[in-house]
Amino acid sequence: MSDHQIEVPFPQIDRWAQGNVGIPYVWSAKSDVDGPHVCVTALVHGNEVCGAIALNALGNALWGGVQVQRGTLSFVFANVAAYESFDAKKPFESRSVDEDFNRVWNETTLDGERQSRELSRARELRPFFDTVDHLLDLHSMLEPAPPIALAGDTVKGLALAHAVGAPVHILIDSGHSAGKRLRDYASFADANSNKTALLVECGQHWERAVGSVACNVMWRFLRHFEMLDRDWLDNLIGVEPPAAQRIVEISEVITLRSSEFKWRRPLRGLEVIPEAGTVIAVDGDREVRTPHADAVMVMPVPQPKLGQTAVRIGRYR
Repeated sequence: MSDHQIEVPFPQIDRWAQGNVGIPYVWSAKSDVDGPHVCVTALVHGNEVCGAIALNALGNALWGGVQVQRGTLSFVFANVAAYESFDAKKPFESRSVDEDFNRVWNETTLDGERQSRELSRARELRPFFDTVDHLLDLHSMLEPAPPIALAGDTVKGLALAHAVGAPVHILIDSGHSAGKRLRDYASFADANSNKTALLVECGQHWERAVGSVACNVMWRFLRHFEMLDRDWLDNLIGVEPPAAQRIVEISEVITLRSSEFKWRRPLRGLEVIPEAGTVIAVDGDREVRTPHADAVMVMPVPQPKLGQTAVRIGRYR
């Protein structure tokens, strides 16, 4: 696994511990004007600090006098136990405590008997997320790569990514075989529901720009839903039109079948491999090849584990 320097500070979040809706680390601010319930989520994975940086900025703004213009605006620090376990000497180990918090959001798992600290927190947060109309879930990536928005596989998800306008790259995908993500929970992924969700990978976990990217995406998301004063947001974001976005459609998800998986060479995020049939890895006795020409490598994992996604392969639309 690559060795990455930690270039961003990890903010203290203890002051948000009490929450104000009866759930620890969950805060809401309401307007007298009718409108949607919009929520921004951080720390679904404990070592992805960008969301904590953004939510600190949002919380400071709300309690510093910036008013919610309509509806309800909430923010959630999700897997705080994992965040609190962060050790700079072992920075990759605090992604989760017992299991991946972002693979437990199917109803069967949530209603089942399996126990873990992540599932306990998900069950605690579930009734709250059932009230959310529009969700932004802030993440970061294991390896350096351009930021990318994960829009799911519905028309409404792609429309939301376009409306936010950042980042430049948008991924259309259906998630992971290992379990359902929060952005795909219940009505968020239902094509017939008006509820929407967007997951944004803001860059490598600890690179210098990752917090700024998260803040920029968050302010744009809130501007789209008219949640905060437009002039105030314009001063933060600017009013120049965003860069043209590029869409990657997933054509194949490579999930490990063997503990003998080996990459042929390291892959870079959003690297394009020109030739179809290029061998990129060996999974036991199976060669993993690019399924088509101009194959885009999406978030390759240097040392994936059995049953987990090693890389998603797509093509530019």
